[in-house]
Amino acid sequence: QVHLEESGGGPVESGGSLRLVCTASEMTYCMGWFRKAPGKEREGVAAIAIDGRTQYRNVMKGRSTISRDDAKKELYLEMNTLKPDDTAEYYCAADVFGCYNRGSFYTSEETSWGQGTQVTVSS
Repeated sequence: QVHLEESGGGPVESGGSLRLVCTASEMTYCMGWFRKAPGKEREGVAAIAIDGRTQYRNVMKGRSTISRDDAKKELYLEMNTLKPDDTAEYYCAADVFGCYNRGSFYTSEETSWGQGTQVTVSS
């Protein structure tokens, strides 16, 4: 089990930007960011493989950038042009699967999760 801790969330106005940071006890081959809004199912945002290959789900495609620094054991999500619909708890995940499957990264019971960081976008 990988220990993950997210930070960087908070309140932001519509159109603003945030940078989420996930500190990991270890980095895994494929890692990702997910989010869960009240009353909705958890959904994937972006994933990144150990070689830096990335993929994005449509929810924030073009408005977010995922990156990783394995030396620092950190995963990042840069988000811009935020909208009220982006309001959610954002989770970092390790041992994500499908990093090389176009648009179809996924999690399993082997996936480790952080506690989440709340992002609230006001209109």
